[in-house]
Amino acid sequence: MDLTRQFDISDDGGEHDHYVQIHCELRYECEPALDVLESFNSWFFHDANEGLGEWLVAMEGHLEPLLARVPSEIDVYEEPV
Repeated sequence: MDLTRQFDISDDGGEHDHYVQIHCELRYECEPALDVLESFNSWFFHDANEGLGEWLVAMEGHLEPLLARVPSEIDVYEEPV
């Protein structure tokens, strides 16, 4: 699972310069019970119609097979966009 947060980087004048994404990859051992997760993307935007609480409930429901497991590896890195 790759949790990503995107940041807007501004120049000295306060204008947009570029974006940076910080990734936190959580890797789990392969288990048949995790096959139901498949591949998906979901983004939350503060100006979207859906509230943060609703989005979090949806993500918790989708990721439920991972909630009782501990990742076998964790990798955190920065990616310029």
